[in-house]
Amino acid sequence: MLIPISLNQVSKIVPSVATGGQFKYALGDPRKILQRLIISSIGGVITFLISVSQDRNQTYSLWLLLCVLFFLYILWGPIVEASKKNLKFRSFKFFSIFDGFVSDIYQLEKVESSREQTNRYGRLELIEKKRTWLVLELEDEEGYLGKISFPMENKHSLLKKGENVRCLVSSDSRNFNSKLVLTDAWLPDLNLWVGDYPYLLRPAFEEICFMYKNNF
Repeated sequence: MLIPISLNQVSKIVPSVATGGQFKYALGDPRKILQRLIISSIGGVITFLISVSQDRNQTYSLWLLLCVLFFLYILWGPIVEASKKNLKFRSFKFFSIFDGFVSDIYQLEKVESSREQTNRYGRLELIEKKRTWLVLELEDEEGYLGKISFPMENKHSLLKKGENVRCLVSSDSRNFNSKLVLTDAWLPDLNLWVGDYPYLLRPAFEEICFMYKNNF
């Protein structure tokens, strides 16, 4: 079942500015954090050296501001990245709460990173770091809706076919028959949230679901 909600309600459950969980997601793995630190350090040092060479002329303040921005890139970079993701989702025209069930569950092995390494014979070999992802296919009484995937954790062992699930769905089609985007999902019977990127303000979404509980 798809229950349409207003743009005002969407703004209450999908923030325009990144939350703490979204910041953590956008910050990334240690490799991505290191890349941000390198950009921040190099950019900060270069702009600082340029600023001190300006003898406090008209461009001194500008270069000093750029220096501060570069050094703070490790903080504002993830915020901007997550906020852009939120705004892209909110740019769709139509939104509905999906109430359905898990029709299928399966696992996938995804390569998170890869590197070349010399083995004991002096030959290069590809070393891949893999992680198990869980995929949930979602349906309702009208049929298949879509799927969500996320890294598998121990708590996900509770998941099974037929479990009730709710999430937010967006589309540019009023009938939701093309280009659907699904958020992270709530399984109310297990009181469990699943998903990769945490689009939703979860207490607010649960509250809206409670408001519409007679429709479920």
